Amino acid sequence: MACEPVIFGAAYYPEYIPYDRIEKDISLMKAAGMNTVRIAESTWSTEEPREGVFDFSYVDAVLSALERHGMKAIVGTPTYAVPAWLVRQVPDVMVMRKDGSRVPYGARQSMDILHPAFRFYAERIIRKLVSHVAQHPAVCGYQIDNETKHYGNYGIYAQRLFKDYLIKKFGSTEAFNQAFRLAYWSNSISSWDDLPDVRGSINGGLLCEYESFLRGCVAQYLQWQADIVNEYRKPDQFITHNFDFAWRGYSYSVQPGVNHAEASAAVTLAGTDIYHPSQDMLTGAEIAFGGDSTRCLKQAGYLVLETEAQGFKEWTPYPSQLRLQAYSHLASGAKGMMYWSWQSIHNSFETYWKGLLSHDLAPNPAYEEAARFGREWQDFGAEKLCIRKENRIALVTDNRSLSALDYFPIDRLWIGGEAGDSFGYNDVLRWMYDSLYELNAECDVVDINVLDVSRYRMVIIPALYCVSEANIAKIRRFVEAGGVVVASFKSFFADECATVWDDAQPHGLADCFGVSYSQFVAPGKMMLSSSPCRHFAELLVPSTAEVLARYTPCPWGDYAGLVRNAFGKGHAYYVGSFVSKDVLKGVFRCALADAGIDLLNAVWPLIVRSGKNAEGKVLHYAFNYSAEEARFASPYPQAVDILSGKAFREGDDVALDAWGVRILQEG
Repeated sequence: MACEPVIFGAAYYPEYIPYDRIEKDISLMKAAGMNTVRIAESTWSTEEPREGVFDFSYVDAVLSALERHGMKAIVGTPTYAVPAWLVRQVPDVMVMRKDGSRVPYGARQSMDILHPAFRFYAERIIRKLVSHVAQHPAVCGYQIDNETKHYGNYGIYAQRLFKDYLIKKFGSTEAFNQAFRLAYWSNSISSWDDLPDVRGSINGGLLCEYESFLRGCVAQYLQWQADIVNEYRKPDQFITHNFDFAWRGYSYSVQPGVNHAEASAAVTLAGTDIYHPSQDMLTGAEIAFGGDSTRCLKQAGYLVLETEAQGFKEWTPYPSQLRLQAYSHLASGAKGMMYWSWQSIHNSFETYWKGLLSHDLAPNPAYEEAARFGREWQDFGAEKLCIRKENRIALVTDNRSLSALDYFPIDRLWIGGEAGDSFGYNDVLRWMYDSLYELNAECDVVDINVLDVSRYRMVIIPALYCVSEANIAKIRRFVEAGGVVVASFKSFFADECATVWDDAQPHGLADCFGVSYSQFVAPGKMMLSSSPCRHFAELLVPSTAEVLARYTPCPWGDYAGLVRNAFGKGHAYYVGSFVSKDVLKGVFRCALADAGIDLLNAVWPLIVRSGKNAEGKVLHYAFNYSAEEARFASPYPQAVDILSGKAFREGDDVALDAWGVRILQEG
């Protein structure tokens, strides 16, 4: 395991600050234990104010100051926000959305990443910037683009490439028609020249295919940038990207606009942006989910390129929370963490957002707390604090199922007689992930298509609506060989084209789970194991399965909702409805016992996350996500808290203050 220093710092935008204070800012960062800043990714118009006129003077000034202070920079390619002169010259460089409108200039992430003119000018600024800075001793790596997605691109270049993609994938129009059952409403074609504009399609499967194609375009775009950067970067300089997540007021779950597993091939160091609630809403779940997802992209340590220091008014951290959050990232396997951003913004769109420094740009309680763990990280070093994890549980994700359950929601929520937000894939995923997290059952979060089941004893499957025969066979073999699977409703329902299988559900695995069903219902007043059912319920008919719970009351009382089935050497659990997390946790406890995985005698708000550091020592990061003191009995024969030096033996009481942290090293 590599032992590079922990990366600690912030995104830094001197071009936004009302006056020149680079030297003062870098001095404050250095005093806080910071060693890295991220620069240059947001202001193409500053770096190329007119076409072909380049000005990297502010970049040079920052790099010079960093070199004087022994700090490093991650230089970002500034391609996610295009300059006005480019839009004036090429108006259709702005992305066309599904409704046919072209996004007006102003916001970031609003251009067509497939447009030839965009690619021409983007390549030029990337080459100019990277060649300018590559040999500077302060540059440690590059960030390609920023939170890149497909931006809902329905423009002509995307649709032309989509046609080529379909021809390559399906070959004949007959195979294409059959895959998506396009005879419906006379949508079938006999010539590829008849392929209609996808914006008008009513075929959910074809639209899911288009979404998958667009995600592939994002992966290609990031690889294109990486290939350019690779021509200039030194061997010791990394390439990263800040993959972000679906947003529900914070970083929620699987991102629909890019497949992280596919796109991460472009980077040498996986990166991520994780934003989460704070104050009384701080649970650590978003930090853990983001880390468990990003860590698995390269099966290695990763970099948190953005997270909040203060952020929204409701996120200004309570005392001790900022330190707790920072160590929480390390406990998930991060090798560094950076704030967005160093300073609060004084104008334009994000003036509401507070960086580590407030608008007065002076040290404050958040800065002082950041400095506390900055000094701790320096004192203890990466050899002690950075960990590699070997989890025995995998929770699988699938972008195709996410897209399909967007077009075919599990439930449509109604507000005042009007359709509101839908209940979909990510809601089921977070229900299952959060329940594991609160039990202190650590898991990897892995795309189903790259899942190596040989690494795990237990696999959790949320709403795997679209599934290939190959993945069904993979799951089947895993259980037969002794693995344990827990799957939710709306799994194994359709193929990769979102065409529903025409046999008993769950397709291909009815004998594995020991149940089948042909009906699903709105739960109404249904209960399952004393919990109200919500959103959706499958009426399971057991064959060989042990019934853990049936629905109540009548008329659905003859049907099962929770089952366990012995299959081969393993066990398969199926959860037929959305129930309380307490009920789901009961299912997980049984499944974990079948898998031979012991649980710690502690549950949320006390969270323990474990791994081995570079010295081969087993570390247990213990966190108290509450405003009250928390305690648990140490299960470790001998352990020392790295932070305080206090020793514990098995059975000793381990106390954590409000929002407290201990790092217990065994041995």
